[in-house]
Amino acid sequence: MFEVPDKIKNIFTECDGFKLSQKPIIGVSANRAEGTSRVADAYINAVINAGGVPILIPGFANLELLMQFVELCDGVLLTGGGDISPDLLGEEALPEVGTPNEERDRQEIALAYIAMKRQIPLLGICRGHQVINVTCGGKNYQDIARQHNTTPLCHSQEEARNVATHEVEVVNDSLLYKILGGKKIMTNSFHHQAVCEVAPDFVENARTVDGVNEGIEKPFYPVLGVQWHPEPMAAEMNKTHLAIFEWLVNEAAIYKRAKRFHKAELSLDSHCDTPMFFGEGVNIADNDDRVQTNIPKMADGGLDASCMVAYIKQEERSEDGLNKAIAKCKGIIDTLFVQIEATNNAVQVRNREELLNAKKSGKKAIFVGIENGYGIGKDISLLEYYKQKGIIYLTLCHNGDNDICDSAKGNAEHNGLSDFGKEVVKELNRLGIMVDMSHAGDKSFYDALELSKAPIIASHSSCRAICNHRRNLTDEQIVALAKKGGVMQICIYDHFLNNDGVASVKTIADHIDHVVNLVGVDYVGIGTDFDGGGGVPGCNGANEIINLTCELIRRGYGDGDLKKIWGENFLRVLDEVKRIADF
Repeated sequence: MFEVPDKIKNIFTECDGFKLSQKPIIGVSANRAEGTSRVADAYINAVINAGGVPILIPGFANLELLMQFVELCDGVLLTGGGDISPDLLGEEALPEVGTPNEERDRQEIALAYIAMKRQIPLLGICRGHQVINVTCGGKNYQDIARQHNTTPLCHSQEEARNVATHEVEVVNDSLLYKILGGKKIMTNSFHHQAVCEVAPDFVENARTVDGVNEGIEKPFYPVLGVQWHPEPMAAEMNKTHLAIFEWLVNEAAIYKRAKRFHKAELSLDSHCDTPMFFGEGVNIADNDDRVQTNIPKMADGGLDASCMVAYIKQEERSEDGLNKAIAKCKGIIDTLFVQIEATNNAVQVRNREELLNAKKSGKKAIFVGIENGYGIGKDISLLEYYKQKGIIYLTLCHNGDNDICDSAKGNAEHNGLSDFGKEVVKELNRLGIMVDMSHAGDKSFYDALELSKAPIIASHSSCRAICNHRRNLTDEQIVALAKKGGVMQICIYDHFLNNDGVASVKTIADHIDHVVNLVGVDYVGIGTDFDGGGGVPGCNGANEIINLTCELIRRGYGDGDLKKIWGENFLRVLDEVKRIADF
């Protein structure tokens, strides 16, 4: 066995107790020159001073290899360097443009894309700031002096890199403002290119007195770019500039923990409407940005399971209308099964055991539900048919009263559950299918709660105390649901989250906090309503659900709490419903 000599051990004395795995790893993009991939020491020291572990990302533009490399990283830093190729961006180059390195351009554009796709905290400095902007659809000046409409300051100083030469004004209430703790900052300047048009969904967070952009950020996402070079000052422990790197490392630490959680524990979304788009050629196996949930996006976000529903719009209840609804419901479910069977990356699941097996095998799990009891018409025997298909829940109604019950958006036709609806609830109990009361009127909710022998769910409903919408549950309903062992899954549709319809990932967490404070952490989960109207900044697709985990971590939720919120509570009810049916 190899023994390390004592004199060598002494070199590492100051590192006693240090555990590499506890510190976030920051991938630092390399410059390419003279046949080398290299990074200035200032970047490395700035990351170390901020508490991170820097690793160099060599200069190559192979997308598959980059994706594997980024798997190692908890944060990404795009460094400064030469001009971005106008040719690569479809522009004619001005004479002032230097000699671009298109291989580096391709690499860093890919890095920015992968990081944002997977919600990995991303910081761009100078050139890196500009790379983020063009990657996301913004436009840059090729040369400030030629293209800017005012006489610019000197943006390419002769002084040393650790010398601040001009003032930057920071936008109030921006992320950058919070990081720096002030409105103005003295910076250095080493660039002749700059952001001209800020990318869609980004905002400007800093500028110089001549109006040149000095920073961008994407609200509610861990993405930040600054035009100046904070790293030489941060390497010298300048607190103001070091704060930028501390932001990256702190976000990376949160992301690292969230990533670890999603790898170790189950996570499920109890309601998404992706099958609504099957008629438009959508396939859940495809990387298709027309929808918010598919297998690739679930993989990017760390989501293990999604309950995809056959949504049936409430229309006329004539014999013809009911027959069409039944046929549509069957057709959607059959198409979903065909798509699941055609991919090696997903499997239909019906219970906890099958979900666990799917995760162990590296496959995404698809639960199947029906949204709107209109899909069974007046034929209760169809519940047996759907049971055999593996349906785990039936949402009794949607927007409008049906033959089962009154809707939250209805005319109180039955004063709650109809006689037929009461038989439906009993049959669901017998078959071990969960009773879902999202969209139901208040009286329907209480009728089902009282009648059902098994706990009931609200697969995608939020809190009326925060957002006064009839679709949401009152505090009284939440308490009653909890007493009966049920669970409510927070819906992330903006108009169900905030009275003014303006919501974000933070608002979702506010609703979770409300339920936890009211009845405890055992009765709340997530039902996104993706592809049915759900999605807010910070959590707008299955690939972004990890941002919600990060927000909950910021609020002090431990892994045990996260496990309950991300699926254990829902699975507990599913287990109990099936136990009662089997008994």
